[in-house]
Amino acid sequence: MPSKPPMRPKQFEQLPPCRANCPSGTDIRGWMTTIAQRKRIGLSDEEAYAAAWRKIVAVNPFPAVMGRVCPHPCESGCNRLEKDGAVAVNQLERFIGDWALERGLQHELLESEPQPESIGVIGAGPAGLSFAYQMARRGYSVTVYERYPKPGGMLRYGIPVYRLPEDILDAEIRRIVDLGVKLKLDTRIGRDVTAKELQARHQVVFLGIGAHKGLQLRVPGEAGPGVWTGTDYLSRINQGERMHLGKRVAVIGGGDTAIDAARAARRGGSEVTLLYRRTRREMPAIDSEIEEALQEGIQLEYLAAPVEILRGDDDLLRSLVVQRMRLGDPDESGRRRPIPIEGSEYEIPVDGVVAAISQQPDWDGLDHLQPHEDGDWVRADDRGQVNHQFWAGGDVLNLGIASAAIYHGRLAAESAHGRLRGQPTPDLHRPDPIETTPAKVDYYSEKARVTPRQLPVEDWLANPEAEIHQAVTEEQFQEEVGRCLSCGQCFGCEHCWMYCAHGCFARLDEIGPGAYFSLALEKCQACGKCIDVCPCGFLQVQATERPA
Repeated sequence: MPSKPPMRPKQFEQLPPCRANCPSGTDIRGWMTTIAQRKRIGLSDEEAYAAAWRKIVAVNPFPAVMGRVCPHPCESGCNRLEKDGAVAVNQLERFIGDWALERGLQHELLESEPQPESIGVIGAGPAGLSFAYQMARRGYSVTVYERYPKPGGMLRYGIPVYRLPEDILDAEIRRIVDLGVKLKLDTRIGRDVTAKELQARHQVVFLGIGAHKGLQLRVPGEAGPGVWTGTDYLSRINQGERMHLGKRVAVIGGGDTAIDAARAARRGGSEVTLLYRRTRREMPAIDSEIEEALQEGIQLEYLAAPVEILRGDDDLLRSLVVQRMRLGDPDESGRRRPIPIEGSEYEIPVDGVVAAISQQPDWDGLDHLQPHEDGDWVRADDRGQVNHQFWAGGDVLNLGIASAAIYHGRLAAESAHGRLRGQPTPDLHRPDPIETTPAKVDYYSEKARVTPRQLPVEDWLANPEAEIHQAVTEEQFQEEVGRCLSCGQCFGCEHCWMYCAHGCFARLDEIGPGAYFSLALEKCQACGKCIDVCPCGFLQVQATERPA
């Protein structure tokens, strides 16, 4: 029987799957382990929470917001997923974000001396505000131009308040403004200031106008009263307009905007049917939001697409003609293509229709900047640079989630700052994330994932603006943070030190997450025991040869 090959260890910090799947690049493991290991490294609860918040806002100034609205792709690869449920990253981020707001924590400048250049930002959405934040903390004078009366972009005008309370968004924006960022609201480019004037005023201009223009259905009968795009409908509601579309409303689409519009119409007292041309399996909307829509009494019709809107003599809506679909081969999105079934048309009586099929940037007043090669989307390099003066990010590049827009803003700021100061920008390369095999999940005790509190279902429609999901308690927060496996980073379990018979490992005088023991390879006998017992995958095989 062959003997086990010699194995010498190396201490090798690896990229955890949570961070690898986070669009904004937040060091999730870093801030969670700071709290989970706080007693071991000598931090009080308050000190650990503050340190964790600082790690988050280094890349994302909206933890309280994103802890509520992000679809948390970070959880999709969590190594606890198959054991007892992924760590509830969103709930933890929300707790830290709210905790920092309650205590009035403020952002810190990275540069104490002001920079000479002036920076302009078009659009106060997540991308534009992220860019403004990163440039302001580096000492630049930043002015943000926003066409709407309040900042926030789609965070404010595209997400209902029962998901994102206005005071939370206001508070996290206020902290950015407190860095010295100037907001020029109700300011339309082309009406109040031209794009060429902005180019003359500012050495760098960031384009973050988002995608507020909803697409039309392009079916007969669409033009006229009673038909809205999802973005326009939600925007008007969030600006305080009373928007009752009638007793029977049809919403078209399967994304988050469609679900939000359907739930908003339901809160307005309408009976709502949501039509989607594929099946639920292909719906891009957040699954929990779909479930909640069903609980609110919204009817979902799958494999159905509108083909005509019928109106009465008074031009009011009468019914929606719908055609049944079947799924064919996958299209460029990877989802199976919907194919119409001949002769399958039927009518749904409607008083209002909301088209939430997609959206695009609104170039009104920005013709000078509008791309012409492929129509509606800006083309930029991998750091968001469009040309020598312009950078761009968010939905103006392509449709995505808010955390991706925040990342675009940060990346563009790092790139612009590097060019202005003649410094290299950070390397974009990320190592491959640690997989389930190196992280030995059986070592960790089973702990159930936290279940956050929420309002009773019967109160959702009775109090339409009340926030449905409530924050976890501090006790739940600490328990959930402790579920993090610290994948790919030492958490001081002491197994290597205890099982090594040759004294290769020694405790460090200065410890912290990822740094608890030194490794003396000259003493190593290449038995590989430390690698076998390392639960988090921090110790890896370095070589098969034994030292001379």
